[in-house]
Amino acid sequence: MSWTFSLKMPCMMVMLMVDVRQLLEYNEKVRHRYFEALAKLSWDEFVKNREASFHSLRNIFIHTLGAIDYWLDFLTKENVHSHRKFDEYQIFQEVRAYMEHVEMRMREYLKSLPIDGLEKKYTVTNDANEAIEITAEDVLIHVFEEEVHHRGELIALLWQMGIEPPLMGWKEL
Repeated sequence: MSWTFSLKMPCMMVMLMVDVRQLLEYNEKVRHRYFEALAKLSWDEFVKNREASFHSLRNIFIHTLGAIDYWLDFLTKENVHSHRKFDEYQIFQEVRAYMEHVEMRMREYLKSLPIDGLEKKYTVTNDANEAIEITAEDVLIHVFEEEVHHRGELIALLWQMGIEPPLMGWKEL
């Protein structure tokens, strides 16, 4: 799968170092590698409390999907994100189905964006209880960063288990 996007503006070519959509495509590829690696574990190992941010590998992985789902609701002014609790995912196929659902939502959102869609402004209250103005691109960068943050946590936990994590370098580096 390849996501190709271009920004065309009259009389002007906009050059972007890395478009946020490329970062999200990268995350999707790497997410699949991690899911396949995690799915090789026994279910007991996948759900074992490892005293991490969301306790288990399953919960951390699902949390990252939930963050994407939540922010897509925010951007699309919908309320369709999953309200399922971590423990309600009982088999790997349920986790995979949720992953595929979230990825489909993200692809549809990005495909539907008008040329200036990343610049759309929103006002939100941050964790410091301050009203701040952000753009759709800011939200998507946050979504990217949130997943990378928790991927690092998954890497550390896999290392603690003696498992080499999947490759994840940008552009296969």
